[in-house]
Amino acid sequence: MEITVINRQTKVDWDPGLEIKVIQALQRTGQIHGLPPETEVSLVLVDEEEIRSFNREYRGVDRPTDVLSFALNEGTSDEPGYEAPEEMEPVLGDIIISLETAEDQGRDYGHGLAREVAYLAVHGMLHLLGYDHQDEEARTEMRLMEERVLKDVGLDRL
Repeated sequence: MEITVINRQTKVDWDPGLEIKVIQALQRTGQIHGLPPETEVSLVLVDEEEIRSFNREYRGVDRPTDVLSFALNEGTSDEPGYEAPEEMEPVLGDIIISLETAEDQGRDYGHGLAREVAYLAVHGMLHLLGYDHQDEEARTEMRLMEERVLKDVGLDRL
């Protein structure tokens, strides 16, 4: 998988070791789901102000959040007259994470920034892959997959 990480925030230190762990978690998620190697995902790191703007614009919720996912082909197959292209683009979509919020949550949950950002990235990618958490069964399935991936890359709960 090709994963592009774009750090657009300046409030939280972002080091190469942390980035490697997050990329490993996203790649592992792709492996588990049989994604081809040419699949592309963008991970954009922002501050609370920017994610609040995205949340307000795209979800109608005027407050910061921790992660948002934007699938490239989201919703198009339900439109009348939609025909899927013969060959789908390998771009899965974008995951946007508020690094400020992740830092606070990692501290609050007692597991630090690396695990929190990796968790949010995997959570976002699972949404790109069609997972949801609208009911208890779906929430449990998603949570089990998140924990499996984090364990596989050495970020499981102690």
